[in-house]
Amino acid sequence: MILHCCYNVSMNKKRTLSILLFTLLALSFIPVTSKPVAAQSDSPVVISMNFNGPLTPVWRTYLQRGIDQAVNLDAELIVVELNTPGGSIELMNNLVQQILASPVPVAVYVSPQGAMAASAGTLLVLAGDYAAMSPDSVIGAASPVGSQGENIATTEEAKVKEILKASVRAMAERRGADAVTLAESAIQDAKAASAKEALTVHLVDFIAKDVTDLLTQINGQTLTLDGSKVVVHTTNARVVEVKASFIENLVGTLVNPNIVFVLLALGVQAILIELSHPGGWVAGFIGAILLALAGYGLGILPVNWFGLVLIGISFILFILDIKAPTHGALTIAGVATFITGALVLFNSAKVPIFGRVSVPLVVGMGLFIGASFFAIVMIAVRAMRAPVITGQSALVGRNGLAVTEVNPTGIVQVAGERWSAKLAEGEDPIQVDERVEVVKTEGVKVVVKKS
Repeated sequence: MILHCCYNVSMNKKRTLSILLFTLLALSFIPVTSKPVAAQSDSPVVISMNFNGPLTPVWRTYLQRGIDQAVNLDAELIVVELNTPGGSIELMNNLVQQILASPVPVAVYVSPQGAMAASAGTLLVLAGDYAAMSPDSVIGAASPVGSQGENIATTEEAKVKEILKASVRAMAERRGADAVTLAESAIQDAKAASAKEALTVHLVDFIAKDVTDLLTQINGQTLTLDGSKVVVHTTNARVVEVKASFIENLVGTLVNPNIVFVLLALGVQAILIELSHPGGWVAGFIGAILLALAGYGLGILPVNWFGLVLIGISFILFILDIKAPTHGALTIAGVATFITGALVLFNSAKVPIFGRVSVPLVVGMGLFIGASFFAIVMIAVRAMRAPVITGQSALVGRNGLAVTEVNPTGIVQVAGERWSAKLAEGEDPIQVDERVEVVKTEGVKVVVKKS
């Protein structure tokens, strides 16, 4: 009987395992279908990106991320909203190549109203499969300049202009002869055009008041992409905005000339504080970080490096005023040199308007730094003028405790040390642990009274 029961239990377990295995095996042959995100809706997908400010290296990664997202979502179109005063030719070429190589059609849209696609921005607009501008926006003024905003040498200028003119001809020739002429004038003569002027010569395809208006105009348009005719459908499109990441926004902030100036000023001051008070590390660490961030911005922005030399001289004057007995004269000279250096660095005639810094900010920061160093100078002067007090004479006026009874002599503890003491004339005896005050010193003894 027991064996029969055990046998039945064993058979039941085997039967259960067999059913479970058979079920799992059957389920493994059932096809599992999953739709991509873009296929979950019948509406076409449009990727939207926003590029605002001078061209920076972070734009490359941001643009590539948008293109990858468009490919993953099987998007119909990428809309790049552009508002830029320009940037370096090398970076512009990289961005143009990315736009031209995009497997998804790209519409470059100069937006919002009043925006500009100046200098390098002109070629970015022409690189798009569609070029559009918002009302009152401008395009052009694409003549090349040096890294500090200055005119380049005649021979080099001719070479750079010819290369850029060849590039715009290649991208604008499908738009007609008038478009090519205007694009070349933007390179050769720094000519700029309004949205209406650009549309008249077909340099751009559309004038749109917003992205919705742009998508309405693009809908149904046919273009050639990788040798094939493609019809772009944007009716009731689902616009997916690809935003810049925190790091990308941070790096973009570092090309603001006002931010760069503040980082540079505070960074140098922190380093000088560390040098004047060695032994710590916080000020030096903060100064190094601030200078590194400022250095990134200085490498991107067009600046006059002579201004940086003047700023360095100003801080040398600040340090000398602490060491030399000029009582603030060098600090005043340092403030004047600092303000002049900052204006030369960012606001000289060689620097384009977009790379300039607020004059009130420069003056305010100069006065703040000057006031800080002047306060340090005053503290140093006060310390030098204070009488030097050392030895037993430094004990006069100090308070302590009676270690033993002082009647008329005893032991007291003052300034962390034990001293032989005697009562001041006319004073009552002092008991143990009573507070005492040093009146004067006599040899190796201190004269005390009750505190």
